[in-house]
Amino acid sequence: MKAAIIISLLLAGYTAGAQEKEPLPTQEQQLENQAEVTEAETEDDTNWQQVEYFRRHPLDLNKANAADLEALPMLNALQVASFLRHRHLFGRLVSLHELQAIPGWDVHTIRQLLPLVVLDAAASPVAPAGHRFRDGEHSLLVRLSQVLERAKGFQPPAAADKAHYQGSPQRIFSRYRYNYHNGLQYGITADKDAGESFFNGSQPAGFDHYSFHCFARKLGKVKALALGDFTVNMGQGLIHWQSLAFKKSAAVLQVKRQGPVLKPYNAAGEYYFHRGAGITLQHKNWEATLFGSFRKLDANLKNDSVTSILTTGYHRTGAELNDRHNLSRIAAGGTIKYSRLQGHIGINTVYYHFSRPLQSSPEPYDIFAVEGRRWSNHSIDYSFTHRNMHLYGEVAIDQNLHKAFLGGLLMSLDPKADIGLVYRRLDKAYQALQGNAFTENYLPGNEEGLYAGLTLRPAPAWQLDAYADCFRFPWLKYRVNAPGNGGDYLIQLMYKPNKVVEWLCRYRHEHKRANGADADIPLKPVVNAVRQNWRTQVIFQTSRTIMLKSRVELAWYQGGEQARTEKGFSAFTEIAYAPERSFAANMRLHFFETDGYNARIYAYEQDVQYYFSIPIFQDKGLRYYINLRQNISRMLRRKRNSKIDCLLWFRWSQFLFPSETTTGSGLDELNSKSKSEFRVQLMFITR
Repeated sequence: MKAAIIISLLLAGYTAGAQEKEPLPTQEQQLENQAEVTEAETEDDTNWQQVEYFRRHPLDLNKANAADLEALPMLNALQVASFLRHRHLFGRLVSLHELQAIPGWDVHTIRQLLPLVVLDAAASPVAPAGHRFRDGEHSLLVRLSQVLERAKGFQPPAAADKAHYQGSPQRIFSRYRYNYHNGLQYGITADKDAGESFFNGSQPAGFDHYSFHCFARKLGKVKALALGDFTVNMGQGLIHWQSLAFKKSAAVLQVKRQGPVLKPYNAAGEYYFHRGAGITLQHKNWEATLFGSFRKLDANLKNDSVTSILTTGYHRTGAELNDRHNLSRIAAGGTIKYSRLQGHIGINTVYYHFSRPLQSSPEPYDIFAVEGRRWSNHSIDYSFTHRNMHLYGEVAIDQNLHKAFLGGLLMSLDPKADIGLVYRRLDKAYQALQGNAFTENYLPGNEEGLYAGLTLRPAPAWQLDAYADCFRFPWLKYRVNAPGNGGDYLIQLMYKPNKVVEWLCRYRHEHKRANGADADIPLKPVVNAVRQNWRTQVIFQTSRTIMLKSRVELAWYQGGEQARTEKGFSAFTEIAYAPERSFAANMRLHFFETDGYNARIYAYEQDVQYYFSIPIFQDKGLRYYINLRQNISRMLRRKRNSKIDCLLWFRWSQFLFPSETTTGSGLDELNSKSKSEFRVQLMFITR
């Protein structure tokens, strides 16, 4: 049966040849890996908003600075440095064909970049300050989604004191944004999660979460000015990084954290941002950033001490509402950076003050956790580029003088070969409250490791990506009762003979220490857990309007000599249809079967714009979805010269579990063999 499914799915992609629209497959893989680590879908779509803005208003490469180039997700740090050096040596680009002569720039990257860039675009006239608030682009996005089956939390509780969701099952997201040539941006975001009250009960003001931001760039010596909600990103994430950042993937050279220190924030997530003010000043080669923030956070309390800070933003039940805004946090910090064309060196600091003391748990793995009302981190970060070599890193300490170091090397050995190296060493007691570095652990700390990545392009149609990451943990971890070590290895081969077809094959092997499954022993033994994945994927564009995509993936998990091997299988076929610019549709049929949670598989799904759907596939079942997009601008325009665009998305998806009587767990449990969800999104854009 499985063999027949595999053959039919693969053959579905081989029906015809065509011309491919360049996707960004590395982003999909990075999001899948992120979901596997966090066990949640990301809500930060800031980077994708920037990319879509460049699609409508292409970036002029002859005027772009380092920050502009770093906003393009397909470019790594070595490619950005090589481009700036090339432009400095040879002057303005005359043709986009010159990009092929820049060291480290391959044809695949250039094809992905072309829809987002131009050369020598007409210069925007210098407008008075008042025009910045009048002549920009307005956008309004409204999104509604709901799971149709009634979850346990929405059913009347058996007793008044029993937990249940106090609001409606709809999730509603709304965002207004104004943007003037990327120089002035402001807007309001409102979000309500499923189960939260809406204009009643605990939320008489409507939405559960409101956010406002105002962000300006390039105001003389003021490089950036942030008011309201914003994110702060420093160095390589050892002390502070709030924006979305990825770790290991098949994009073996995209291992460096890069981007401006201050960024506007208008996503749905309710934790990883600051609320206050920040400013970046620039004078010649010097740059300084200062910020201050005050926020109320959700927290669990015990004897007036904080046992944990909650990051989900859910306020659906009485218990979640009791934890709401129990903690006030003041955050302040800044950076000073000196930059040249060859590199930079910077000093970073961040300081926190809490209204209640933080208290660690009595568990052995948590003995080094942050305690008290105050915390601080400090670091020095650097980068240096010499010809085809880019060095970077960060050295950090926390309030208790525990140390952390991360250093990397990106090098183009040849037009056909690139390598990346990352070494990190973080004390077992090192702590950073909002760090997000290139580490195996979710938060930086208690780790030493060496990562080596390699990209080979032996022929124009072939690309080989591989990495090996070896790491060890000097102290205990959550669900690991002893110090341990491990390794993560990946090899991926891609064949792309033309713009019509792409074939990809990937194998990943990961092993690390984990608690065993023996429930009869109070202190579970630590065993070696091995997880393997094999994936084959084929993409065909059979015509200008139809694209086919098929994938087969296998997973194996072995949790020790006495634990049985869990296996997982997943296969899907997807068809995308776009006969004209005003309409598009895509559909996917996905079959999966796994022995349990440890053999779970993640797969990125196309969804409405700015929303990421990366469901978990476990047990045995079938999933399908259909997405429809229609440009309905003509229906709304009253005048031919109107500049209003209106886009409508509709999505329907459903899980089918033939052998299960219930799905989900806890208050999200469904007494059904299916889980059905619809999503509707409407977006207006005026210029």
